Formats: sequence, structure tokens, C-alpha cells
Amino acid sequence: MRTTGGWSTRELARIAGTTVKTIRYYHRIGLLSEPERAANGYKLYRTAHLVRLLQIRRLVDLGVTLADVPAMEESAEGAEQVLRALDAELAASIERQQHMREELAAVLDRPHLAELPAGFGNLPDDLPAAERGLFTVSAQVFTPEQLEPLRNLPDEPRSAVAVEFDTLPADASDETRQSLAERFAPEVRRGWDAHPELLALAQTGGPLVSPVMLRSIAELFTPAQIDVLQRINAILTGG
Repeated sequence: MRTTGGWSTRELARIAGTTVKTIRYYHRIGLLSEPERAANGYKLYRTAHLVRLLQIRRLVDLGVTLADVPAMEESAEGAEQVLRALDAELAASIERQQHMREELAAVLDRPHLAELPAGFGNLPDDLPAAERGLFTVSAQVFTPEQLEPLRNLPDEPRSAVAVEFDTLPADASDETRQSLAERFAPEVRRGWDAHPELLALAQTGGPLVSPVMLRSIAELFTPAQIDVLQRINAILTGG
């Protein structure tokens, strides 16, 4: 490697720990000045260029974007503003990542939570796939405030009648469906009485909510289960 006359682009890139492509890009966006050229037209980079490259690399390692490098150099105030904004962004990122780690810890402990929206760790482990899907859709169409009652439900095992509903055969007889509806209705009523906000949530409509929720129920549950739900509604509303 030459020690006089300057370095070539490739030599400079090797010393600075970067690439020829990066150096050329810095030239193009104005972060690195063009060097003088030898008689044969080759670029001759000096120590000042190496220092400049290393300074840019240092700022990039700190998280400063190339677009913010000029502001860092214009004034002390500009540099402080850029760094404080970067610090705030990193703090928010760390907080998000910490929250993600907490959720991952919960999922590692209870793997079924990976299939549920964030904040629904209160739901029982034996929740059937249809209801998991319904909670997932609900988290998309309802607001966080509307979903708060669902997030605050007690973590209780499913009742015998709820398990019977989960496993209701598609060819269940009319008598079986009616019997299940009559036994399930009081439990639903007790749930509404204990948590009236859930009834309000169920009655929430809108141009997006109603069609999406109705279609989701129709496609997640079997026709026999939907029939039981309709019978329960008729019992509770006197319909």
C-alpha cells in the first residue's frame, strides 16, 4: 500500500472498514468531498478523507441517520437536538422491546397465547379454536376501550355446559340443541348480570363491526352451534 501520493478508493475503503460503494454514495449525497486526482485520473484520498469517513461511521454507529449528519455539524444546538431525538426514539424502542419480552415470557409459559391478541392472557388455556378466532377478530374491529371488559374477565375453567357446546356434534338433534340452549342460557345470563359491559359490547354495531363479527361467527362456529346461540338469544330476550 502506498504511503505517499494518497490512497485509492479501494485502499481507503479497506482502511476505513467500509466499501467502495459506500464511499461513492457519500460522494453522491455530499457527505464526503471529492479528492484530488493523479495525472492518470485516479483519485488520491488523504488522511482528511479517512478521518471524515471514520467520523461518519461513528455517528452512524450511534444511530444517527445520514440525513441528520449535516445537522450534527452545523451547530452544537443542532447536534444536541438530533441526539436528544435519537435518545427518545431509542428509549421508546427499548420500552417496546421490553414489552415484547414480557409477552414472549407469557407465551413461553402458556403457548396458546401466541394465537391470541396482546392483552388476553386472562383467557383460559382450554379455550376452543372458534372462540380464540373470535377474540382475534374482535381485537381488530373494536377499540381498546371497548375491549377492556374482555381483558378483565376472570381466568376460570370452562363449565361443563360450555364444553358440551364446544363439542356439539354437527348432526345434533333438535331436542339436544334445545336442551343445551336451555341449560346454557342461565349461565350466559349470569355472565351478563356480572359483567353488563359485555352485553353492551355484544350489541355494539357499526359499518365494519357488525358485518365482520356476524360473518366471523357464521364461519367459525358450526351450524348446530349457531342454532344453539340463536335459541339462547331467544330465551334471554323472550323472542
